[in-house]
Amino acid sequence: MRRGFVLFFSLALLVAWWTTSTAQQAPDSAPASDAVAQPAADAAADASAEPVDSGESAPAASDSDGDSTTAAGATEPTATGGGFASLTSGSGWSEVGYPLLTLVIGITVVLGLIIGFRVNAFIALITAAIVVSLMAPGGPEAKIGRVAAAFGSSAGGIAIVIGLAAVIGKCMLDSGAADRIVRAFSNLLGEKQAPLALMGSGFVLAIPVFFDTVFYLLVPLARSLYRKTKKRYLLYILAIGVGGALTHTLVPPTPGPLLMASNLGIDFGLMMMVGAMVAAPTALFGLLLAHLADRLMPIPMRPLAGQQEPDPLSDDELPSLTMSLVPVLLPVVLISASTIATTVADMEHSALLKPSDLDDWQGFQTLVAQQMDSEADTPAKRFFEKEALEAELWGAIQQGDLNGEQQTALLAYLNGRFAKDKTLYDEVAFQGVLLNDVAKAKLGANLVRMKEADVERMNRALFESAYPGLVTSHTWQTPKRTIANWAALFGNANLALLFSTVLCMWVLVKKRGLSFKQLSVAVEESLMSGGVIILITAAGGAFGAMLTTAQVGPAIEQLFGGSGDQMSGTSVLVLGFLIAVVLKIAQGSSTVAMIIGSSMVAAIVSGKPLDFNLVYVATAIGGGSLVGSWMNDSGFWIFAKMGGLTEAEALKSWTVMLSILGILSFGFSLLLANLLPLTAG
Repeated sequence: MRRGFVLFFSLALLVAWWTTSTAQQAPDSAPASDAVAQPAADAAADASAEPVDSGESAPAASDSDGDSTTAAGATEPTATGGGFASLTSGSGWSEVGYPLLTLVIGITVVLGLIIGFRVNAFIALITAAIVVSLMAPGGPEAKIGRVAAAFGSSAGGIAIVIGLAAVIGKCMLDSGAADRIVRAFSNLLGEKQAPLALMGSGFVLAIPVFFDTVFYLLVPLARSLYRKTKKRYLLYILAIGVGGALTHTLVPPTPGPLLMASNLGIDFGLMMMVGAMVAAPTALFGLLLAHLADRLMPIPMRPLAGQQEPDPLSDDELPSLTMSLVPVLLPVVLISASTIATTVADMEHSALLKPSDLDDWQGFQTLVAQQMDSEADTPAKRFFEKEALEAELWGAIQQGDLNGEQQTALLAYLNGRFAKDKTLYDEVAFQGVLLNDVAKAKLGANLVRMKEADVERMNRALFESAYPGLVTSHTWQTPKRTIANWAALFGNANLALLFSTVLCMWVLVKKRGLSFKQLSVAVEESLMSGGVIILITAAGGAFGAMLTTAQVGPAIEQLFGGSGDQMSGTSVLVLGFLIAVVLKIAQGSSTVAMIIGSSMVAAIVSGKPLDFNLVYVATAIGGGSLVGSWMNDSGFWIFAKMGGLTEAEALKSWTVMLSILGILSFGFSLLLANLLPLTAG
């Protein structure tokens, strides 16, 4: 076994060195020129940056320079025919074949180490990241450093949240707050609706608490219910699994959804809300399926070997329902409030032009007419398109004689351009124009994923820079924007979960009478478990960043859609779902499937506008990570062993149930993407 491990590891490094050497020796087969080596390294460092702040648009997973190029700064692939034919052409090998070979080798390293040699996921992922980086373009001096940079960038985006979530979960369990929430659900819904209560408890608790912990907590209640009713045991434990598994894969701050949001540049609050929108109806369908499974294969409760049933705490020993719920709901409320406040402020459209914003209409018309008549490329030619303007309106501009109605029409035309067009800026046209600070900042952001309010602000800043003295500077910091900025401060996921953590620790100390030393020990235990998750997720982010650097995204797009053809939004959803399914079945971890899947899709959609928000890509990937939970999945064994089921019973119930839930989650993601795209277009 040890010899095999050493041989496999050495072979992976040898293949990486050989393919890199071969690519460098053959100019026609080089995966990318040296010109893109540094942008690739820069992109790697930003591949898992923090999600877009609610007040500003920031570069997302793989386009740190904010232009419309493909991943890692490379230009669009040249024509090679598309599809599998592109693998065999001369340039097709460099643009499609070599990146796909890199992808295959990278995934083989991950799966080979995890499945074949039972290596820890962190070691497997960081090894794969190094192998892929060695094969990717760039100088040898940067190949290892960019892996570390991407790892640090990824950890910087999620480490605090995961660490705090681990502390919250531990404190809720030890204080009895989680138990109080479960009992409240049961008392509210009654014994007949106990499955719904268990599902709801799992659904809520799995948001701040890891799935395995939630299942450990709730299984004793399911067993207690069976002892009372003598029936529906499989229904009870499946109900727990349905609620917990869905929020585990769809709703932050659990690690998988959290890093998907980071990789794809999705606002945390939006990910939480849409994830819950997809998870809730799926959970209801899952509960119906659990009823059906219990009828088709009723399974009695069996004693758990070597375990003694814990004595339940009395109600007097538990914290109040309010004290129990506040730590769960507080971060949800704060993060959601930030998203809502920002949305309300964006709806003001404060950057759009009003008639009073033009101080000198006559001078403005004269300057525009001169620029339009110039043979050189000018700002006016970027803002105005003669073909789109009515002849009468254009004639009035040339004559410098716009009446009030025509001025309103012209402003409406410009505002339409401000809101929709992200390509108004051109370096040649704006040569000699002194751009203001707002314009510079926005041009350096991710233009493709920039929201409408920021597009309006960027274009208004360009307009003000092009016509100084003629256009009044707009007021961005309105009262609503000020509220949104303060909401963004308190709605930052790191601060929101810190508040929740402090409350949870206070409840634990109050109900259990712990000393500060005892509290410190409890917190340290939770942080040790959270630290492992942080290492794995950050290593997965580094692996995904190196795939981006290796040009895997454009290669997959060209393979599926042909040269120059943009993959449709539905194709991206399907691809993300299928990638997650394959990864889940192959290596067992939903979290790893979400991390790698979202990293790969982030590279594919880099610089490619979709018809819907990227949050639906994340929920589709999350759904795919549910499909195929079997014996290589720790969740499978938790369900089987804690539930007292045989492997065959778990395969027939748990595996089938989660596969159906994954497909349903994908279906709801696809439906919502079409009905509620959440994009300005």
